[in-house]
Amino acid sequence: MGNQVEKLTHLNYKEVPTTDPTGTDRDEGPRIGVSYIFSNDDDDVEPQQDAVVSDLGGEHPAPQPYDPRLHEVECSIYYREECIYQKSFSGEDMLSDEDGDGGGPLATYTPENLLNKCKPGDLVEFVCQAQYPHWVVYVGDFQVVHLHRLEVVNSFLTDASQGRRGRIANQLYRYKPLSPATVVRNALDQVGCKDRDLSWRNSECFAAWCRYGKREFKIGGELRIGKQPYRLQIQLGEKRSHTLEFQSLEDLIMEKRRNDQIGKMAVFQELSSHLQATEVEEEENNKPGARTAPE
Repeated sequence: MGNQVEKLTHLNYKEVPTTDPTGTDRDEGPRIGVSYIFSNDDDDVEPQQDAVVSDLGGEHPAPQPYDPRLHEVECSIYYREECIYQKSFSGEDMLSDEDGDGGGPLATYTPENLLNKCKPGDLVEFVCQAQYPHWVVYVGDFQVVHLHRLEVVNSFLTDASQGRRGRIANQLYRYKPLSPATVVRNALDQVGCKDRDLSWRNSECFAAWCRYGKREFKIGGELRIGKQPYRLQIQLGEKRSHTLEFQSLEDLIMEKRRNDQIGKMAVFQELSSHLQATEVEEEENNKPGARTAPE
């Protein structure tokens, strides 16, 4: 009856077709059965202005300096029981002041200050309120390689930033990195790749693949067979969190990036509405005399 699902022919996970990070394997084109859905989250953004002129001819106060603690969601990613990513603003992850001095791993800096801190093979994450984060790979000589508008391009770091502050993002993912030379080679080998030849849905997946060589960051890198081994744990307070489950790392990353784009307060409001509705439903089901499903 109806369309029958084709039987999987791969005996185990290691046999899933993918491109080797060293470049020895080459994809011959789009793979059968893989949905090629790309994100628009890395489009150009307009530089922020220091002041906005109102319709009445006056000026609104200049926007406050970007503070990650106000706009970004603290979260962790788990593969089964292993934590593979963490963003936390507590403990040792102290943030810098506006000048970018004395900051920890999550400190943000102006593009000019970042140039003095980056080394070849580093990952850089540019951040800004109400925008998707943009990830790049620093390859040396003030240049980066990144996925931008469905094409892997080579740009100057200051141009790629588009005026946003950024941080060195090497410590967010906990995978063992490849050597700096390999990271740079992975990035440069992909320059010019675009449209349906791409194997990544956004700039973060591309940059992370360059540094760690994990096929989990690639489109179709993992079989979706019903189980949900990945968990995104969103920190709601000091002792409260909410967990979402995903079948693949790339799906989870898309949700994490959406959370950063809509902002911390919007995420908390969404979860608050969801949790309240769930609690009300549970209370109704637990009331004496509540109807239960027939056995």
